[in-house]
Amino acid sequence: MSLVVLGSTLTCPACAHQKAEQMPTEACQWFYECGQCHALLRPKRGDCCVFCSYGSVPCPPIQQAGRASACCGTG
Repeated sequence: MSLVVLGSTLTCPACAHQKAEQMPTEACQWFYECGQCHALLRPKRGDCCVFCSYGSVPCPPIQQAGRASACCGTG
């Protein structure tokens, strides 16, 4: 079993603001409000959460199963 990283830096696609966040381990995070421009981030098509779309590290379920797998009941 590989080590799961829980910290990820989210980058806003609207203003490029970055913020380090702690990822939830029990559920995917579908929404995130940028702290600078207040854009509401949603996962890109085919991604399960904002961390998989805009984070420096994908969410824990994807880290464990691999990017080709769906998590949180998606896919």
